[in-house]
Amino acid sequence: MSNGTTKPAASQPRSLFGTDGIRGRANIHPMTAETALCLGQAAGLMFTRGSHRHQVLIGKDTRLSGYMIEQALTAGFLGAGMDVVLAGPLPTPAIAMLTRSLRADLGVMISASHNPFEDNGIKLFGPDGVKLSDAHEAAIEARMATDLRPELATPESLGRARRLNDAAGRYIEGVKGTFPKGLRLDGLKIVVDCANGAAYRVAPTALWELGAQVIPVGVSPDGFNINRGCGSTVPDQLCAAVVEHGADLGIALDGDADRLILADEHGEIIDGDQILALIARSWAKTDRLTGSGIVATVMSNLGLQTFLRGLGLDLHRTQVGDRYVGERMRALGINLGGEQSGHVILSDFSTTGDGLVAALQVLAVLVRQGAPASEVCRVFKPSPQLLRNVRFSGPSPLGDARVKAAITAAEAALGPEGRLLIRPSGTEPLIRVMAEAEDDALIARIVGEVCEVIAAVARTPETTA
Repeated sequence: MSNGTTKPAASQPRSLFGTDGIRGRANIHPMTAETALCLGQAAGLMFTRGSHRHQVLIGKDTRLSGYMIEQALTAGFLGAGMDVVLAGPLPTPAIAMLTRSLRADLGVMISASHNPFEDNGIKLFGPDGVKLSDAHEAAIEARMATDLRPELATPESLGRARRLNDAAGRYIEGVKGTFPKGLRLDGLKIVVDCANGAAYRVAPTALWELGAQVIPVGVSPDGFNINRGCGSTVPDQLCAAVVEHGADLGIALDGDADRLILADEHGEIIDGDQILALIARSWAKTDRLTGSGIVATVMSNLGLQTFLRGLGLDLHRTQVGDRYVGERMRALGINLGGEQSGHVILSDFSTTGDGLVAALQVLAVLVRQGAPASEVCRVFKPSPQLLRNVRFSGPSPLGDARVKAAITAAEAALGPEGRLLIRPSGTEPLIRVMAEAEDDALIARIVGEVCEVIAAVARTPETTA
């Protein structure tokens, strides 16, 4: 299904959009009310087709700047002649789901995901609930650079805005519908850390309605504390709460709840690769898994690839970003994919990563097997892997000859059985350096040496992931 009226050329450049929409410091370009207004106008005009009343759904997480961006986007869409439906704080996958359910022409999520409250972002979904392609984002960006005034709605054609009061309830019912019929969570004690973000109400409610005893943490957003010392990127609070309460499982979501990290009953972390392996094995046994395997990114552990090979399944790798995982899944007819960071896409249920839905698939296996999470959720032995970040300012240091030489030397030292991945972050001014091999000392040395050269070229101190 097309995301717009025409298919734009993929060669159009992008500067506003990154790997997951537009993202930046709130009230500083590009994350300003002015940019949001123009984006609303350009996207609204691009997705206006036919004579029906056009509609856009807007959701957000709990950041203070969400009010500013929401109002500016609303004004832009109204000025383009689109009606606006405001969903309020809801997870990103809820916006994807409701965009389709409402037959909206466009969906928008205002969130910077796992970033601190000072940042914000804008993600766009087509009428099929799928994140817009690079080509469509480039076309919108090109349109934003033109004079839109002649195309805007006449006074009698301006849009109207309304609030969708039952948005949370609709999403909760949708989530519960993904849990196998006949199963309940009775007798399970679950800690859920909502990162003071978009799922702070819906996640505990959905788990409780399925029968679990729920210990909610990170459910007191104040506009400033999203992802602060909590959630999937800082799971210490989750692990401690699981042990303190004697819980069976811990679920940590990020700020917009499109990814998760789990903790077993001992407070030990279970990452996205293990979650993918567990669901893949479960679905393969019941012939639910479609395609030749699963899709993951270049960051996923070699141990996952080896485990899947033992099941007769392939691991198809993409560049980092759940949007690219989803695109490859659709191209290959595969219904399971994700990232080591915890984005898990179950296309039978959702068009994008959904932390809560993925957690329920894991819980279904726990209920059926009746065994502890420490036994059920560790399905393969990971290869040693080390990731570090180097922050920089100005141009990327990756084009420097010294950095290139260091990378070449590192690849030679790792040999054919190892793996070196160097890439810029799509959301922050960081260079990510990851090495994988069977020798812990070797990868520590390799990563350290490469990071030192990058940091020297960037003239900034190294930071550790």
